[in-house]
Amino acid sequence: MELFESLKAKISGKNLKIVFPEGTDIRILGAANRLSADKLVTPVFIGNIEEVTKGLIDRGINPEGFEIYDPNNCVRFPQMIETFVSLRKGKVTKEQAENVLKDPNYFGTMLVQMGIADGMVSGAIHSTADTVRPALQIIKTKPGVKSVSGAFVMVRGRDDNEKYLFADCAINIKPDSATLADIAVASAETAKLFDIEPKVAMLSFSTKGSGKSEDVDRVVEATAILKEAHPEIEVDGELQFDAAFVPAVARQKAPDSPVAGKATVFIFPEIQSGNIGYKIAQRLGNFEALGPILQGLNKPVADLSRGCNEEDVYKLAIITASQALL
Repeated sequence: MELFESLKAKISGKNLKIVFPEGTDIRILGAANRLSADKLVTPVFIGNIEEVTKGLIDRGINPEGFEIYDPNNCVRFPQMIETFVSLRKGKVTKEQAENVLKDPNYFGTMLVQMGIADGMVSGAIHSTADTVRPALQIIKTKPGVKSVSGAFVMVRGRDDNEKYLFADCAINIKPDSATLADIAVASAETAKLFDIEPKVAMLSFSTKGSGKSEDVDRVVEATAILKEAHPEIEVDGELQFDAAFVPAVARQKAPDSPVAGKATVFIFPEIQSGNIGYKIAQRLGNFEALGPILQGLNKPVADLSRGCNEEDVYKLAIITASQALL
């Protein structure tokens, strides 16, 4: 089954709600309208109820399939303030919390934290920091996970028969060994969501000691951390990409590896190589890059690119709703 048909089947009928803090953006409106019409999720917008409703009607969109919350006129707002102050553990006063929670990203994240919504999609007009910061302060990371990372599902071929996961391509600039291991654990979990059997390659410019540097040592140490903490995950490193991906090269460079030549999840040593790598695969290899998918959070929040189109919003919302079922 094609990837998104499979994800749609998973979320259909589950009554999931996804927050869109940027409900005035035409790309968000178009995607949210499709999601509602397809009966996949209930879109939740933030803003003045009359103004948002008028904006929908003016664009020919039936507002009945949407929920709208106004931070300035919300019966849950006092509870939100109390919850936020508690989560921040004395770092903010009630007055400060009231001001912060009027920001649509903070308000939307709090809706997710309180279980009023199941996930949030933002970033069409906000920076990654504006999207991720509220999630880190409010939702925080899963137990045992210390970092948030950004993964891309790379899809190519008829019926999406080629699927791989690349991480971290979006968040951590130069992760240390423990963070790299953290990213690998989260990536293995994300892969399963897309029916990718996780075989994790910890990438480097070196394979099994062929190169020497602190960067290589960092990947070797990350692999050791991961193997000890999660023996159930199939992982190996350090591996060059060709050794991780090409069976003939794997037989030559890493003949005893359980992952080399058949890796499906690729963990890049830093954001620079990850970002370059996924864009090369996208532009030269004709892969569709789905993401970035934020992983490691207790509840799903998605970060759009500001260059996204309506289809990107639609698909990332489906992915976010699917994450809510994990």
